[in-house]
Order: sequence, then structure tokens, then C-alpha cells
Amino acid sequence: MNVKWTFVAVFAVVMLSNGCATTKSISGQAAESQGIVTGFLNKTMVADGKERAYAVYVPRNYDRAQGWPLIVFLHGIGERGNDGLLPTDVGIGHAIRKHPERFPCVVVFPQCPGLGFWDRAVSHIEKALEQTRAEYNIDPNRIYLTGISLGGYATWMLGAKRTDVYAALMPICGGGKEEDATALAALPIWAFHGAEDDVVKPAESRKMVEAVKKAGGQIKYTEIPKAKHNSWDDAYGDAKTIQWLLKQKK
Repeated sequence: MNVKWTFVAVFAVVMLSNGCATTKSISGQAAESQGIVTGFLNKTMVADGKERAYAVYVPRNYDRAQGWPLIVFLHGIGERGNDGLLPTDVGIGHAIRKHPERFPCVVVFPQCPGLGFWDRAVSHIEKALEQTRAEYNIDPNRIYLTGISLGGYATWMLGAKRTDVYAALMPICGGGKEEDATALAALPIWAFHGAEDDVVKPAESRKMVEAVKKAGGQIKYTEIPKAKHNSWDDAYGDAKTIQWLLKQKK
């Protein structure tokens, strides 16, 4: 076996032994000293009577002695399934890989079933959140919900239903029901949309922003010039966006 293939084989064994969902799993001194594996990790749960795969991102400097903020990320229609991997490859997962130093938080990636929509998989989201809170030291006052496209719609929907759980929302290129505005007004929200989105029209975000404003809510809205449906790379790729989110508290 030549040097190249020896390296590939050893690398694969290491990654499998760590149970990682991606090729990045970096451990910090605090986590290592506590025997905690960090990076993007494979997880399983039982939701609606079936075993489901999901993923959790644990920052390299995770320390169980302190409470950590947690972000729940809801993917779009193209990442549905049960491999637990696809949701980490788009949106916030991509931003974490590029700039992990901007994400001093735990992130949970539930996965919507292949032919379903998030409104029929709320129990999957809540079970993944429940297990993550049981496994890691999560600050209950700093839990956030964000999502893209299909997950953007779910962020508006679930955020209105669970104002008791989430400290802030960040819906991206989604939409919702204007009648939920009164409930949503209780939470800080920063919504994003591409000005040239031809999949989900910007009007979907605009109507929700206006409805929440009329209900007296604290809401920010950024419409990204020249961006089409993929406005999430701009949104999550801006350090100020994540800084804002992690500052919010219940």
C-alpha cells in the first residue's frame, strides 16, 4: 500500500471511530480533558415510533461546567431524508466549517422525513432538542431557532408555537401565517430574503415582517440585493448576524 492510500485508510478509521458526520471533528483542550468528542457528530433518536438520524455540532472548546447557547437549524426541501448528514452540508453547517470561531454554541440538525414537511415532523425537532439538552449543558435562556426555505417556513410556524422555548428566531427565505404575528411579536426576530428569489418570493418574508411590526414586535429584516433563493450563505456568513443571535436572551 503506498503512502497516499495508507493516509486515506488511517484517516477513515479515525473518523469512523469518532462517529463524525463530516470530515471535520476538532477537539479543544477543555473538551478533551472531559472525554467529550467535538465537531459534527452523528446521533440517533426515536420519534413517532421510528429510529431517526440527526446531527449535533459541538464546538471545540465545549466545557460542560458552563451553560452553552444552542441553535436549532431547520434545513430546506433538498435535505430531507434519514441519513442525518445532508442537513449539515448546507446553510449554517457550511458557515460553521468556514468560520468555527464565530459559533461558540451547540447546534442541532434534525432531519425532515423524505416525503414530508416540517409541520408534520415537529415531534422530530422537539425530540432532537430534548436529547441534546439532556446530553449537553445548555443555557435554557439562550435557545434559538433558524431555518432556510422549507425550514424558514417552519421557523415562523414553530417559533409562534414555542415562544416559551426560543429566545430569538432567524427565518431565511421562508414565509408564514400573518395570524401568528401576535405570538411572534414576543420574540426578537431577524429575517432574511434574497431580493431576486424566484423560488420563494420576497413578498413572503415582507408580509410577515409587516404583520409582526403591526403587532408591536422587535423585528429586523434584511433583503439581500441580487441574491436569489440562496440568501442563507450571505446571512450565516456575516459575523454580525450570529453575534446578534447569540446575544439574545429570554
